[in-house]
Amino acid sequence: METLVFLFSFSALGILYAMNNIPEFQEPYVILEIGVAVLLVVFLFYFLITRGNPPKDVLFFVFAEFSFTCVIDLTSALEYDGIISGFMEFYQKTGEPYLGTAYAIMMCYWDGIAHFIMYLVMISRITDRKAYRTLGLIWAGSLSANMSVFIAGIVAGKYGSEIRPAFWLNFLFLLMPVCGAVTLFTRPKDRPLIGGYNAQHAQSMKLVWRPLDLILVLLLLAAMAFTILRGLVALDSPLEACSVYLRHYEPYLKDPVGYPRVMMLHLFFYGLPLLGAFVYGLLKPGCTWMSDWTVFFAGAMIQCQWAHIGGSLHPRTTAPFRIPNDVFWCVLVTNLLYAATPILVALRVHSNPYFFLKIAPFPGQTGLPNSEEKDTKYKEK
Repeated sequence: METLVFLFSFSALGILYAMNNIPEFQEPYVILEIGVAVLLVVFLFYFLITRGNPPKDVLFFVFAEFSFTCVIDLTSALEYDGIISGFMEFYQKTGEPYLGTAYAIMMCYWDGIAHFIMYLVMISRITDRKAYRTLGLIWAGSLSANMSVFIAGIVAGKYGSEIRPAFWLNFLFLLMPVCGAVTLFTRPKDRPLIGGYNAQHAQSMKLVWRPLDLILVLLLLAAMAFTILRGLVALDSPLEACSVYLRHYEPYLKDPVGYPRVMMLHLFFYGLPLLGAFVYGLLKPGCTWMSDWTVFFAGAMIQCQWAHIGGSLHPRTTAPFRIPNDVFWCVLVTNLLYAATPILVALRVHSNPYFFLKIAPFPGQTGLPNSEEKDTKYKEK
């Protein structure tokens, strides 16, 4: 099935080519109508071909539908970068002109490559009746962050006055990962939540005897400080540290396109509490929620930092807003380490989960109060 989805997705190129060469299809409201119609046709196509053996997971249709749009996003990025031509010229003018910004181009590359691969893998897992919950949470975090920053950046940035009808299609791509995240969070975990002796042994060790966790806590605290600094810059704080950082390190945060500022505010208001929660989870044993939320946030962070770093380096970003040459490697390494920190935490939780499990009672222990334990034994007799 994943092979069929892969091949059918490239039929989007034919639709784009036809629209690019037929002037009647290039009017703003016609583009919206064709977009809605194409999404419905793609859904009906997959619904009909799977009718004899319907997938057990409704997210199959979301992944198959979005695989189709991944090809459109990749085509947009390639055309804006001058690698191909003849497919998206009309859309650049009357569809969504903000897709030509450096941030949006990097976002489209991520969607057209990383998300496309995720969809095909998850479709394969669904078809084979295998679990994909962890990968699904990475996707949900990535696309949720992607679209929330993208939509807010359009409205808050310099393109807020150039919103065309096709803009409203973006809300579908924000709603679906949110619904997908809710669905995946409520499903049973791939691993048990209760451990025995190994879990008790791991949870009896203080932080100083867990050097890897100690390093991760320090990285998380540094990431929190970095998040606060850039959040205050985005909020126009008059602090001297914010002014120095903006002028000499990341002037891209004030790019009038709006995306960098919106992203910093997202990380400040939503990412910062999660980073603090992860510190707590590494200090307090038995936080079973760590296995899901670290994966979800890692997906969001890697997408955000990909678009942010790529956007700040892209030729379409004007020279005054690019990273200064004398601090280039300092800023780049800092941003890469910032992106890597949640990923390292997620890997730590999943590679050795005993510290984050509930401890099962040992033989002779029921976990009940003494009076309840006696009543239970009496009833058994």
